[in-house]
Amino acid sequence: MTIKTDALIIGAGPSGLFQIFELGLLGIKPDIVDTLPTVGGQCTELYSDKPIYDIPGIPMCTGQGLVDALMEQAEPFNAGFHLGEEVIEVTVQEEGGFRVVTNADKVFDARTVFIAGGVGSFQPRKLRQPEAEALEDKQLFYRVRDPSQFHGKNIVILGGGDSALDWAMELAPRAESLTLVHRRDEFRGVEASVDTVEGLVGQGQAEIIRSATLTGLGLEENRLVSVGIKGPDDEIRTLPADALLVFFGLSPKLGPIAEWGLEISRKTIAVDTERFETTIPGIFAIGDINNYPGKKKLILSGFHEAALAAFAAKSIIEPDKKIHLQYTTTSPIMHKRLGVDDE
Repeated sequence: MTIKTDALIIGAGPSGLFQIFELGLLGIKPDIVDTLPTVGGQCTELYSDKPIYDIPGIPMCTGQGLVDALMEQAEPFNAGFHLGEEVIEVTVQEEGGFRVVTNADKVFDARTVFIAGGVGSFQPRKLRQPEAEALEDKQLFYRVRDPSQFHGKNIVILGGGDSALDWAMELAPRAESLTLVHRRDEFRGVEASVDTVEGLVGQGQAEIIRSATLTGLGLEENRLVSVGIKGPDDEIRTLPADALLVFFGLSPKLGPIAEWGLEISRKTIAVDTERFETTIPGIFAIGDINNYPGKKKLILSGFHEAALAAFAAKSIIEPDKKIHLQYTTTSPIMHKRLGVDDE
């Protein structure tokens, strides 16, 4: 299956979603690929319900709220979304453009490519126990997508950050039992969340074990039934466990991007600041994945980079056409592309 597209965006985080909008304003309909099954990137994976205060004109929004707004803003341009797919190959074509292949055997014939992959794809830091892999997404979870499946269960949560605390607060009232295990004495999460979980302990709805580590998984007929926990006194406790939730953080990985022949330093891609183009003409990099003198890893920076990269791509896609700067407040062409009726 080959899809011809003027612009292929790799990464559906905030910068990638805004790139759809900026390209759309210039009459370019893009396709967008992301390894995750949903859009949002770091916003949904790391802080979907956390407040963001530095988006211009929006005093406060959550990560998910920002993603929802960006999707609404991009809607008029009918981008093609290809989620749950990883780009594994990018080849420069002799006749111009790029051949891009995903792990779903999908092939794109793209005039331009935009790498908006944040700091790469995020992979959870996993347990090293040999039995762990077979339990993943059955009784061992590194992400929670359906909280209802844990109701009435014996739950053990490993971790000391915001995710561990948030899910302890969410699940404890409906669990048969819930134990939060942290390898340190002090939690890394928000203090108010720590206080709330300690309140649940006081109500008999949860238990906290500090300065403790996982020693093993107890299985019966290939099902998890317990976990071994070594506490600060070096004694090992066996806790009943129907579900084990592990929040050791996420590790960013560049993945195949590192093999595409781009200039990479410290897991970021070098670009110029006029076009945000990489060392390969026609491939642009925006957002946290790029680097240049004075670079700041802010969502706002990614939005600025997306705008200039879109204009640069337009000059490649339509090299003989002069590009006029138009404003969404007054341009009938922009209004037509946005689906807005002129009054």
